[in-house]
Amino acid sequence: MEILLKAKNLSKEYVKTTGFFSRTRVSIKALDNMTINIKKGITLAVVGESGSGKSTLAKSLIRLVELDRGTITFKDKNLRKINGEDLKQTRKNIQMVFQDPYASLNPRMKILNIMEEPLKIHDLGSSETQYSKILSMIKKVGLDEQDLSKYPHQFSGGQRQRIGIARALILEPELVICDEPVSALDVSVQAQIIQLLKSLQKEFGLTYLFITHDLRIVRHIANEVIVMKDGKLMEQGKTDIIFRNPKTKYTKELLASIPGNLSKRK
Repeated sequence: MEILLKAKNLSKEYVKTTGFFSRTRVSIKALDNMTINIKKGITLAVVGESGSGKSTLAKSLIRLVELDRGTITFKDKNLRKINGEDLKQTRKNIQMVFQDPYASLNPRMKILNIMEEPLKIHDLGSSETQYSKILSMIKKVGLDEQDLSKYPHQFSGGQRQRIGIARALILEPELVICDEPVSALDVSVQAQIIQLLKSLQKEFGLTYLFITHDLRIVRHIANEVIVMKDGKLMEQGKTDIIFRNPKTKYTKELLASIPGNLSKRK
């Protein structure tokens, strides 16, 4: 299977200052020599507790976080070395769906303008073709033409996340990084968004990097899983194998913590 993105030996360290009278600087390794490959057309889930480095990994892949060390190769381009138009075009092919569907949408912009913005930045099409594309995409995520004239606050959390997904897909990316995209939503709405992501993946041939702390969701969406702890890769493999036969104590503890999982009662 073709590898779409290769990330090798990624390292990122933050320095935290603690104490009031006696200031102490503490180094925190958000990424500690992480290596992952994302295969084309699949969903790769990255799981771990809060603070495990999942979001730092996601943001580093589109250079929202600059790494200390490591290489990221997307379609034979080293993402850490390109700039200008090269970086702009590569970012067009790697889009992100964020955790908070309200914070990630400009509250002062109508949905039409939010959807237009990436098309205008990349100078894609005329006003007419842009509107046609926006209308088609907003309908694919389950909203209507009349919704384009509304503002983000007029929608529920699930609807706002649908808008965030539509905005991410409007540029026709190959890789979509989903950073905890359903963690802020009710359980019933989570299921709807997961189903939407799966149907869009099938329709457009998308590749997903799915960041989550919730292993219940992983089972429903991911082909493969990476388990992280303290910036390190603990375990990786096909989803059914990880669930059936976890190798590390940490993965076993994560699985045992799933609500309703009988293994935690043993």
